Amino acid sequence: MMRPGARQYVVTRPLYSEDSFAEEHEKVYRQRKTMLDHLKLYFTFDVKRVKHAALSLLPVIGWLRIYRIKEWLLPDVVSGVSTGLVAVLQGMAYGLLASLPPWYGLFSAFFPVVIYFFMGTSRHISVGPFPVLCLMIGSVVTRLIPDEGPPVNITGLEGLSVDDQRVLVASSVTFLVGIMQLGMGLLQVGFVVMYLSDTLVSGFTTAAAIHILVSQLKFVLGLQVSGFSGPLSLIYTLEVIFNKITSTNVCDLVIALIIMAMVFIVKELNDKFKSKLPVPIPIEAIMTVIACGVSYGFDFENKFGIDVVGHIPQGYESPVAPNLQIFQETAMEAFPMAIVGFAVAFSVAKVYSVKHDYTIDGNQELIAFGVSNMFGATFKSFAASTALSRSAVQESTGGKTQVAGLISAIIVMIVTLAIGFLLAPLPKSVLGAVVIVNLKGMLMQFRDIPYLWRRDKPDFLVFCSYVPAPPRCSVLANIMGTDIYKDRKDYFSIFEPEGVKIFRIPSPIFFANIDFFKNKLVEALGFNPLQILKKRNKALRRIKKLLKNGDLQWTSMGFLNTTCGSIGDSEDQDNMEELDQPIDFKDLPAQIDWNRDLPANIFVPKVEVHSLILDFAAVSFLDISALKGLKTMLKELIRIDIEVYIVACDPYILEKLHDCCFFDEEVQPSMFFLTLHDAMLNILDKHSEQTEKNPDHGKVRHSTPSKKTKTGITKILRLQNIHF
Repeated sequence: MMRPGARQYVVTRPLYSEDSFAEEHEKVYRQRKTMLDHLKLYFTFDVKRVKHAALSLLPVIGWLRIYRIKEWLLPDVVSGVSTGLVAVLQGMAYGLLASLPPWYGLFSAFFPVVIYFFMGTSRHISVGPFPVLCLMIGSVVTRLIPDEGPPVNITGLEGLSVDDQRVLVASSVTFLVGIMQLGMGLLQVGFVVMYLSDTLVSGFTTAAAIHILVSQLKFVLGLQVSGFSGPLSLIYTLEVIFNKITSTNVCDLVIALIIMAMVFIVKELNDKFKSKLPVPIPIEAIMTVIACGVSYGFDFENKFGIDVVGHIPQGYESPVAPNLQIFQETAMEAFPMAIVGFAVAFSVAKVYSVKHDYTIDGNQELIAFGVSNMFGATFKSFAASTALSRSAVQESTGGKTQVAGLISAIIVMIVTLAIGFLLAPLPKSVLGAVVIVNLKGMLMQFRDIPYLWRRDKPDFLVFCSYVPAPPRCSVLANIMGTDIYKDRKDYFSIFEPEGVKIFRIPSPIFFANIDFFKNKLVEALGFNPLQILKKRNKALRRIKKLLKNGDLQWTSMGFLNTTCGSIGDSEDQDNMEELDQPIDFKDLPAQIDWNRDLPANIFVPKVEVHSLILDFAAVSFLDISALKGLKTMLKELIRIDIEVYIVACDPYILEKLHDCCFFDEEVQPSMFFLTLHDAMLNILDKHSEQTEKNPDHGKVRHSTPSKKTKTGITKILRLQNIHF
């Protein structure tokens, strides 16, 4: 009831537990589909479903039907040509990053793009090599086929050159990545990307950018540096570079600095004047042409000892089958590649889909990239995702659909089949410079660190270490004069009944965090229930033994020591594992009050808490591992005489607890209450005798409290609570 003229409401209703509420309010029965029903529906043949499946599997059918040739074709052609020029150069540069001959990067800029044209749901991302993914592939390649020393003993590598061995390793890993992505897509687990926060992805890509930067220094400085893999590989690489720094090829360094300066300046101008430029200036392609011409004209390779790209074979190579033994060697490394490749591509695709108002399908994206990588690996390309800068070119130059992507693939194909030989004199330092300049976006994420430190330290921790930020558990208290409960640390006017703890769990509970919550609960209680239980059982066992031996006797006044001397502290080591069982007072003349002094100098820590409320309002999910851990924790609390109440539990979680046989003689459904305040009123009513004996029981915190004020507030709150 709302009081007229006052912003207050008055509610009079019974106090509800989950059981009492269910008895009074009948629920609507809803028949849910079983797994068999879902399987029948899945395999039911229907023309409409077949059509939908075809459109889902081949999204190109959907958008080609609405393709506006007059409005979209020219922008797609312009965008495709611009993106293709960038893709040629980046493909070769990223090929070096993957520790492969540079022209294999052209394969990765062609084959996956063709498949994605038919199967991808994003109309704007540019599919192809991605530097972080190339770095991950390169680490696997150098681990199995090191620069120095023999390769790992793998059947099928015999008789192959080092380059061919590395290409086989890279293509096999890529095929395995494709299998994993395809499998995840078919199993409909595209939601996995939701668990990768922006901060986590930013931290990972920033760290990877540092590794990429270091890996390209050898090309920029013109040094011969062996590749390292494993822990501290970055440190070892820097050590070798600094040791050889006096051998720097000055010509390589000058070329790289000029390229980086020019590309950086023009890219900045492109960003500044993008609204006025019809298309961004393809500065990378321009500088490549100039560098090739100057290198060829002045014979840089022979005169200055510059390392150049060299001979580029024309055409494509025959398909090759993946090596199954390489699958076994690289399975643990392929899975994170599959996740990273998909996560980055999906994140970029999502940005453009929101901007241009169309939808993308995460599961179909997984399938598209899976098939793209499997098909590309067959033709010796390495894992593809999307490069941020290349996608930006495709979108900013007016690309409307993946027709632009297909045209960019045609540009790459022309270079591979016809004019690739013109790139033979291109210095590798140019490719290294291009890679470094394109790291600008990832390296600029370092600017997020001060902001995260000031605004969100858990996210700062995620960024710097990839460690997920733990949920913030809290102990709640009643806000004076209300039925509202807040973190006790945040407010002055609060009431905490003596012996009652309210513990809020702020997230789903599953196998990875159940131990964290148990530890936080122990911290909030101030004691470990299991340790208290064991000490009580140990004390009880000793009391029974003393009674049996006649060293202890029960009287109306309590236990009496019947021996003249002190009782020795003997320890029975038998059946120590049974100390976590329920306390058994059988064969004792009376129950023991554990909060009083015990006989025979037996000491057990006193427990001041008699009731614990677990706030489940934010718990939306509970897996089997968490269910088992929760039940164990509840039993430990119940066995030391702590009444446990679980409040605001989601009905589906409660239903799952029933289905999983969660309840027994100790853990019962009656501990579940509808709201936190219902549970608190029940506790206050149940312990009313204690309240009447001590009206000031409980802790009251007020901004300017006095003893008289505290007493009055407590009494008012008690009355308010009882009559709510």
